[in-house]
Amino acid sequence: MRKDITIAAETRASRGKNEARRQRVAARIPAVVYGTGGDAVAVTVSPKEVNKILHSASGVNTIFNVDIAGVENTPVMVVDWQHDPVKNNLLHIDMLRIDLSKRLHVRVPVHPLGDPKGVKQQGGLHEVISREIEIECLPEEIPEKFDIDVTEMMLGQSLRASQVPLSGSMKLISSPELVISHVINVRGAEEKVEEGAEVAATVPEPEVVKKGKKEEEGGSEKSDKSDKKKK
Repeated sequence: MRKDITIAAETRASRGKNEARRQRVAARIPAVVYGTGGDAVAVTVSPKEVNKILHSASGVNTIFNVDIAGVENTPVMVVDWQHDPVKNNLLHIDMLRIDLSKRLHVRVPVHPLGDPKGVKQQGGLHEVISREIEIECLPEEIPEKFDIDVTEMMLGQSLRASQVPLSGSMKLISSPELVISHVINVRGAEEKVEEGAEVAATVPEPEVVKKGKKEEEGGSEKSDKSDKKKK
């Protein structure tokens, strides 16, 4: 989704871990802008501004502008990022230039809304299987999400990717048969869990243990024979 957001960026001449540390101390992080036939540009940006975009409703599907001082002002998307494994701070991002006239492949969240009749009236269980689908569309038409009403869904029925309403330039890339959610029999689900527990309980003792015992017995027999020869 295209947003009226512009992030200021500054070019950086040097690279490496020491330079990255200095930038983070100055409340900046290293980043790279590339794509659409242009040269890659090493820059620094504000991690706070980037985090606002990543945690917005449109998330990584947000198209915004990056204004590189003295170089260019271009629409981009965040396509890769790195977090500190301990502090969870944003450490680095990659931004892809976007040609607004060319179609993109994106993953969009799908949210089933409401309580299915198969749950309320038939005592079933509404289970969500897939939380997103992949589509192709023009950058300006990327949706934040798809909200699908599932209140009429009965026991044994499924919501599939082919049932998600698309508009404009949108084209489904995911399999049409991809199950988003379905209403299943609660007893059937419980039986599957019990069967799985029974199978786990009846798994035979590992063969490695038995082989180990035989090898120990064989080793003791060999030592007895060697002792008799010495005598």
